[in-house]
Amino acid sequence: MNAIANSYNKASLINGRKDLQLADALTKVSPDAQKKTRAKAEEFEAMFLNSMFSQMTTGIKGEGPFGDTPGTGVWRSMLTDEYSKSFARSGGIGISNDVFRTLILQQANRAG
Repeated sequence: MNAIANSYNKASLINGRKDLQLADALTKVSPDAQKKTRAKAEEFEAMFLNSMFSQMTTGIKGEGPFGDTPGTGVWRSMLTDEYSKSFARSGGIGISNDVFRTLILQQANRAG
């Protein structure tokens, strides 16, 4: 029981602050659903970051093996995608926390 309580306490921290509404909602949503929701929230943040990073690199031209060639766009797109996923998995910029919170509250309202 204490391990479950600790996981709820840790999971109910949003951006370093205790969220009592989220803590209550987490008791109504299964751990499996929480895990899936967290993954979807991170996926959403990765998509957002990918869009942002893509816009940042649109005008970049370069020299060397990855300079301004037809393959550069494809390579840069794949690199940007991987950067976005890695950034989101590492905590990102906080979007996934807010998305996770919103989705969990919605699921808890449907369950309760």
